[in-house]
Amino acid sequence: MSRATIDEILDQIKQLPQEDRLVFDKLLAQQEDQEWREEASHAKRMAQSRGIDQDVIDRAVHAVRHGE
Repeated sequence: MSRATIDEILDQIKQLPQEDRLVFDKLLAQQEDQEWREEASHAKRMAQSRGIDQDVIDRAVHAVRHGE
């Protein structure tokens, strides 16, 4: 997507009436939340396939925080 297209989309968003802008913002937030959940799920599956569980993560965080 070109910069001109992005600028045009942003201009259109700015011109939305307040009510439509609120709907747009809500839908965008839902989309972002869904994408985050999908990425988190994918990361969790990858970690599990490598034998990384919450206990391993907790120990690594503890070691970093305490210089171990």
